[in-house]
Parts: sequence; C-alpha cells; structure tokens
Amino acid sequence: MKTRRRARNATVATVVVAFAALAACSSGSVGDKTPATTTPTDDAVGSPTTPSGEDFSSIIPSGDIVAASKKTVSDSLGGTVGFTPSSSGPKAQQPGAHIAYVAADMTNGGINTVATHLQQAATIIDWTIDVYDGQASVQGRANACNQAIASQPAAIILGGSDPGEQSGCIQQATALHIPVLGWHEGTAAGPGNGMFTNVTTDPLTVSQLAAAYAVADSNGTAGVAIFTDSEYPIAVEKADAMKAYISACATCQVLSYNDSPIATASTDMPGKIAQLLQQYGDKLTYILAINGNYFGGAEQALRAAGLNPAGPPKGVAAGDGDAAEFQRIRTVDYQAVTVAEPLRLEAFQLIDETNRALAKGQPSEFVPQPGLITHDNVPAGNEFDPPSGYEDVYRTVWGK
Repeated sequence: MKTRRRARNATVATVVVAFAALAACSSGSVGDKTPATTTPTDDAVGSPTTPSGEDFSSIIPSGDIVAASKKTVSDSLGGTVGFTPSSSGPKAQQPGAHIAYVAADMTNGGINTVATHLQQAATIIDWTIDVYDGQASVQGRANACNQAIASQPAAIILGGSDPGEQSGCIQQATALHIPVLGWHEGTAAGPGNGMFTNVTTDPLTVSQLAAAYAVADSNGTAGVAIFTDSEYPIAVEKADAMKAYISACATCQVLSYNDSPIATASTDMPGKIAQLLQQYGDKLTYILAINGNYFGGAEQALRAAGLNPAGPPKGVAAGDGDAAEFQRIRTVDYQAVTVAEPLRLEAFQLIDETNRALAKGQPSEFVPQPGLITHDNVPAGNEFDPPSGYEDVYRTVWGK
C-alpha cells in the first residue's frame, strides 16, 4: 500500500497537583473550535432531545430504562445477526484499477485499520489502494483529496471526514466522472452528500449500546462525563445521543459534556480527567467517549490518582474498537467497554460498493451492526471480526 505523507478524594487532590500545569495549558479546542467542559442544565434530565433540538427518542426505551438497558446489553453481547451482506451484485470490474483512500487522520485507529483491510480486499479483486493522509487538519484533508484527484483514480473513498467540508472535492471528482464513496463520512449510511454511498453502522445504535451499558452496569446510578470532537458531525451526533439516553435515566446524571479533539487526546486528556476528578470525585463513575483514543490519554491521570484500573470511573467507547482498546479491555486497564465496528467487514463492503459504482449499478442496502465488547467477550485478536462468512459471500459475488 502506498502512503503519501500519512500518515477519590485525597488521591484526587494529589493528581490535580501533578497535572496542574498540564491542565492549565491543556485546551479543548483545535483551530477555531471552542472548549469544552459543560454541565447540563436540569431541564435536560429526562429529555430525549439535546440543545441542538435533535430528537433521539427512537433509541430511548419507554418504561423501565434500567431493565430495558440490561436487555439491550444482553442482546448485543449474544448477537449473531447483522453481519452478512447481500449475495447478489456485479462481477469484478476494471482489473488493475487504482482506488484512492483519502483518510481524515491515519493516527485514528479505525481509519488506519480500514486502510489495511481495503488493501486486503482490493487484492482479491485485482485493484490497488493508494492512501492519502489528511493529517487531522482541514488543509491536510483538502491537500490529500486534491492529490487523490490528480492521480486519476478509478474511484475515491473518503475515510472519516465531514462530507460538507469535502463537498468541493466531491464535486470536482464527480465532474471528472470519478465516483466517490465514504466510510463514516457523515452520520447516515447509504447514498447522500454527492457520494455513491457511505459505509457505516448506525451511529445511534452505537450510542445506544454505549449509554445502555452505563445505565445497566450502574443499575441506574451512572454519573457520566462525555467526550466528543466537534470537527466530525458523526462524533457530535453520537455524543448528543449518549447524552440524551443518560439524561432519560432519572437516577443517572450527565456531569459534563466535553469537546476535545481526537487527534490530541493523548496530550489533552490527562489534564481534563484530573479536572473532572477534582470537580466530581466519586460522582464520576463512567467516562463515555466517541473514540477509544481518549482512554489512552485518560489512563495517565486515572493511574496517577491511584484509581482501580477496573473502575470507577469505567471507560466506555462508542466506536471504533481498535487493537489498543481491546488490549485495555482484555487486561482491565482503564477501559471497560467499546462498541466495535466490524472494520474488516466494512472494508470489504467498501470494495464491493466501489465495484457496484464502477459497474454503473446501485449501492447495496446493507448496514452492518456494531458489537458491544466487554472483558467477557473481547476478541483474542486485535479486531471485532464476526464470523458471518462475509468474505466468501463477496468472493462469490465478484467471481473470485
């Protein structure tokens, strides 16, 4: 694969002193973003909406939310459906084609893992994947997309960015008859935003699983801090949905909602977590984040505070489920849960959807399910890879 420039309370007091300087210079913002730690108003409790006005009632159970959350968690842990793609589609198109993967940030575990598996799937269909790293900046992503277009690929796959931000790139590629597809490119699966299709799980399902775990595991007493990155609309939607779900639990509490860049989580999180521990102490029992990168950074402050690696607070990630997350969960090291994307399956789906685009066909309607991963079911390897036989399905469809 080518890569082009890619890329409790005495102990709490102790950790706050240790991280005082870091917290003082730590910022919840990147570029023009504003930070970041807010406490919800009382009228947020019990409401299925967020300040943005979006309604998340579809993921919030009626009646006993604790009992319903326990069932949601149990069903996901034992889930075996939602991982088998369509068995119909066009045979392999354009042998020898080059496909451009424009990655928002190759330091992001999910984006990077998808790149690896795109190459694996492309080899089967006799294609080559060229990776262009957006390096976690608006200008970097624009440069990467321009470079991709200049290479005259058969198709472009955008990975993990904002389709609004990339609208110029999408329009330029479309004008050149280069089909554009997305992975986690926006908040919805399927066609839209000028793309042939967008491959993703349902972000609301991901948020529901993460929030339901906190409600169920705490028996309805969770005190939660939420972390998101406003640079990515899908991240904001997931965080807002988790906030709405937790707020609907009358005996739970959203203590803070934090906008903090994924790309700088390793340096920002120690100070932020130290501040939260100082402010909330034992009330902080769960940290919910839209990506596992946050917990690599949080670990330093939690360890310095002398807190048990098993929690509280327990770390719960609403995507993507990478090797570092699984290792933390497996070894009980300041992360208890992730809601994992079937990343290899999604990469194979991206190749299949690209093949459909090159065949002038229609996108599939397949939307894979995420998986709730805990210490009890964490994979032995580095990925959540459901054994649904999807690779054999795609090989048969492609005639390979």
